[in-house]
Amino acid sequence: METGSADPFVRVRGAREHNLRDVDLAVPRDALVVFTGVSGSGKSSLAFGTLYAEAQRRYMESVAPYARRLLHQAGTPQVDQITGLPPAVALEQRRSVPSARSSVGTVTTLSNLLRMLMSRAGDYPPGAEPLYSDAFSPNTAIGACPNCHGLGEVHEVTEQTLVPDPSLSIRDGAIASWPGAWHGKNLRDILETLGYDIDRPWRELPQEQRDWILFTDEQPVVTVHPVRSAGQVQRSYQGTYASARRLVLRTYSGSASEGRRRRMERFLVTSPCPVCRGQRLNLDALAVTFAGLNIAGLAALPLTELADVLRPHATGDDAAAVISRDIIARIDDLAELGLGYLGVSRAAPTLSAGELQRLRLATQLRSGLFGVVYILDEPSAGLHPADTESLVAVLERIKKAGNSVFFVEHDLEVVHRADWIVDVGPAAGVHGGRVLYSGPVEGLREVADSVTGRYLFEGAGRPARAPRAPSGVLELRGIDRHNLCDLDVDVPLGVFTAVTGVSGSGKSSLVDAMEDAATGRVVRVDQRPIGRTPRSNLATYTGLFDTVRKLFAATPEAKERRYGAGRFSFNVPGGRCENCQGEGYVSVELLFLPSTYAPCPVCHGARYNPDTLRIRYNGANIAEVLDMTVDDAAGFLTDVPAAARSLRTLRDVGLGYLRLGQPATELSGGEAQRVKLAAELQRTRPADTLYLLDEPTTGLHPADADLLMDRLHDLVDGGATVVVVEHDMDVVAAADHVVDLGPGGGDRGGRIVAQGTPAEVAGTAGSITAPYLKARLDRHRR
Repeated sequence: METGSADPFVRVRGAREHNLRDVDLAVPRDALVVFTGVSGSGKSSLAFGTLYAEAQRRYMESVAPYARRLLHQAGTPQVDQITGLPPAVALEQRRSVPSARSSVGTVTTLSNLLRMLMSRAGDYPPGAEPLYSDAFSPNTAIGACPNCHGLGEVHEVTEQTLVPDPSLSIRDGAIASWPGAWHGKNLRDILETLGYDIDRPWRELPQEQRDWILFTDEQPVVTVHPVRSAGQVQRSYQGTYASARRLVLRTYSGSASEGRRRRMERFLVTSPCPVCRGQRLNLDALAVTFAGLNIAGLAALPLTELADVLRPHATGDDAAAVISRDIIARIDDLAELGLGYLGVSRAAPTLSAGELQRLRLATQLRSGLFGVVYILDEPSAGLHPADTESLVAVLERIKKAGNSVFFVEHDLEVVHRADWIVDVGPAAGVHGGRVLYSGPVEGLREVADSVTGRYLFEGAGRPARAPRAPSGVLELRGIDRHNLCDLDVDVPLGVFTAVTGVSGSGKSSLVDAMEDAATGRVVRVDQRPIGRTPRSNLATYTGLFDTVRKLFAATPEAKERRYGAGRFSFNVPGGRCENCQGEGYVSVELLFLPSTYAPCPVCHGARYNPDTLRIRYNGANIAEVLDMTVDDAAGFLTDVPAAARSLRTLRDVGLGYLRLGQPATELSGGEAQRVKLAAELQRTRPADTLYLLDEPTTGLHPADADLLMDRLHDLVDGGATVVVVEHDMDVVAAADHVVDLGPGGGDRGGRIVAQGTPAEVAGTAGSITAPYLKARLDRHRR
């Protein structure tokens, strides 16, 4: 039945996106509606894959066909009907970040306002002409420093980086940056033709010769007469010499191969640009000041300090006052979301997904939109408990402005504050996909099947336990990194340590220092993607795919056809479908419409050719195995020890719902981190390994977080040391040792406020973390 506009509910009928089981749902507009459930239960499929995708599809129908080509589209959701749905704005935790030229200022428009302030109200040197605002941007030709092109740093090579072992001769490979194979031999032959001694140790060559070989801008052309090899006829040829410096810089800046660029990066020394001193702008723009600082100086200040600098200029009606008030108002919104420690010039790639989402959320506060539904993906991610109150206040402000807020969330304190809860489950993957409850939060208490309800109302979680005794200590002295200044800290070994503190307090910087200082085996498990293309997936990253391909190659039919393990790879010719080259889909070019992707018409998404798909192992072909979830594959491959071990570790970190062939590009940062951890858990690990993890519970339901913590504590019980950066007080309460940084973020942080057992830190005056940790410890004792 079509619902009239007077109906205050958004109604969904027959949602089947991903694992949703023909879901019907009604949620109120003009409310804070939270979607909960264990990881992989289907809550994001409902919030983003269904509601947001349908809202965007409707919007796209109103856009001119040509304009649609310029917009990213979410696709048409699998749903029978949705009524009462307002226009939607999605603020997701994007897996990719903006370019290196993007910053806090460009994401929030603060850069535009600062440039306008400098242009309209800046103090110019005597005789200087006023500059347009574009002249204060490092991303424009008129504003960028001509030496570093607005990047603020220059890359150079040195003799030490190019020739790490000067005892070697050129023939023996002294110039480490030279390419191998024929190209490297060609360069040696040219030098020998030019009269250089390529058999003499590098250190014995005259400095003048060494400098020419490495750094010359000349490119002489000579006739090379190769030494004849037995059985080979090698003709003379014209060879052009290029210095080692030229080759490194040309490859680093111009190669399309990420691997080659990474290899060249080893030979580069990166330093601040000597012309602009790292400030990215030309000298004319840097000569203009406001409140005694140029634009680079203003942009480097923490946002809260920038607001304080501008406040004395914010009264009146002149340009300086009007622009200053606008900047201060925007900074106040950012500070309310716990982001006041960031600077306008902070590079976007250095921000976490949670920080980026909150920057966009703060920007929406100034948009003045009315009557839309905001759909957010775990807005509390990366937030210290002290900042969640402010987050809820911001969400309430958006609601009171006449909008609806739908959000996926795991933080129970934030969940409690919602007006309405949609709990999806009961478990993950094929065992989820049902709406267990939709209604006021308190009503979830009566739903027996809800895992969320047990944590929300019964206080389920890790029980209290006595801290372990350390087996030793890692001493860190005089750490100077970001906002850490001459910091000394002792990290206990053989125990579980949690590093806490508000956003920007220096937690990640401290863990970076631990990684550099450790002398034993260090495993850093971060949230960066496990691959950049859909060809990389769960099975390939963990090595499980190698085992599966060998199983298929060992079947009688494969042996009869002489199919090796390579036949069952979709990345190389042979067994793959050549129409889509193993992708499983093809790009469809449409006139006046954006390109779209459709299943390959030849293999229908299977990735392999018919002959390969005829080979079966235990009744399934290779494509069907890749389409299995980890949970399903665990039963299917239970008799294969190598596969069973990989699958067990994936399930142990809460990833049983993922498909074996799930592309790396579809994994969240938290999922990627847990895949890496599972791959590490498969290996035989020495007892003295140091594991460093950055917010491992990000994106995890409390039940999944408990499962993951069990695995990490198993590592410690096996003799390893585990250090985690965490905001989840349940994780911190169960740690052996806590290092609390602060007291604030940015310049107001970087100091150790408290350290010791959780109980000792919970009783420390002046720690922002302490009261939240004490509350968790009290709950564990009950």
